[in-house]
Amino acid sequence: MTLLPILLLVCSNVFMTIAWYGHLKFPTAPLWGVILASWGIALFEYCLAVPANRIGFFHGWSGGQLKIAQEVITLIVFGVFAVVVLHEPLTWRHAGAFACLMGAAAFMFAGRS
Repeated sequence: MTLLPILLLVCSNVFMTIAWYGHLKFPTAPLWGVILASWGIALFEYCLAVPANRIGFFHGWSGGQLKIAQEVITLIVFGVFAVVVLHEPLTWRHAGAFACLMGAAAFMFAGRS
């Protein structure tokens, strides 16, 4: 199993988290400007996510496995972003959501060599 899809998904999720939530640090920015900036940032996310999924799929990952891996990575990236950028504390609910996604990942990857 190649780790390249995971690395690309981590990088793409950093861009997407910034695109989706970075504007929250700028509440007075005009909405149209925020939308354009977010789309510009999201372009880089797509440039990483699409190859990650193609590479993973052609190395034997199923679509479901790719999606679950992406969700786990998203939660980790967002958790770091929430604490570092938005200064929000992580709570037991975050831990519960992470545990549920890790369980989903375990089910999706169980029995894979």
